[in-house]
Amino acid sequence: MITRAAPRCRLVFVRGGTMNEYKTVKKSSFDEFTEKRSRFIGYIKPVRTEEEATAFINELRSKHWNATHNVYAYSLREGNITRYSDDGEPSGTAGMPVLDVLLKNGITDVCVVVTRYFGGILLGTGGLARAYSRGARIALDAGVPVTMRLCSVCEASCSYNRYGKVSSVIMESGAAVDGSDFGSEVKISFHISPDELPALNKKLADATAGEVQAVADGEEFVAIS
Repeated sequence: MITRAAPRCRLVFVRGGTMNEYKTVKKSSFDEFTEKRSRFIGYIKPVRTEEEATAFINELRSKHWNATHNVYAYSLREGNITRYSDDGEPSGTAGMPVLDVLLKNGITDVCVVVTRYFGGILLGTGGLARAYSRGARIALDAGVPVTMRLCSVCEASCSYNRYGKVSSVIMESGAAVDGSDFGSEVKISFHISPDELPALNKKLADATAGEVQAVADGEEFVAIS
C-alpha cells in the first residue's frame, strides 16, 4: 500500500520538567458533525511516541483517502514535543486550532486527526478554525479525558485474621486496592502516591503491632479520574 507523503508540519517544543501527573484520554474514539454541508470527523487515540502518532495518522489517511483534508495534531510527554499540520487548509486555520484544544485542556500523549469532506460552501478562515476546534473537542470528549498519577505499586501480606483490619487501613489511607491473593496468607496488591507510603506503613505497624508492612515494587502511572 502506498501512503501519501506527510505534508509540511509545524514543530513546537514545550518546556520540560518532572511530571508526577498528567492528563490524557482513556481510549481511542471519534465523533462527527456537519457544518454547511462539510462533514468533519474528529478522531483521537492515546499514543506515546511519534512513531505511534504517525502510524495513526497514516491509518486514517488510508481510510479517508478521498477526504479533502486530514488535519492532525499530537502532543507527547516524550521529548515534550507537539506537532500539527494544516494539510492544505489555509495556514493557521486547522492544525493549530486542533492543537490548541489539547494544550488548553492540558492533554498529552494523544494524537487527534480531524478529517474533512468539503461540502461545497466555503467557511472562511474564522469558520474553519472554529470547525476544526470543534472537531478536536468532540474527539476529546469521546476519548474520555483522564488524569494519570505516578504511584508506587505495592503489596502487603498478612494473616487471615489481620486481613479485614489491614485492608481497611490501606483503603482509608487513600490507596486503591488492585486485588487480593488468598493463599497460605493474604497478599493485598494496591497502588498509592509515593509520598503517602511512609504514613501508611506507620498506620499498618500501629494496627498490627508491627507485623505488617507494605513493600513497593516499582512505580507506574495509574488512572485516578
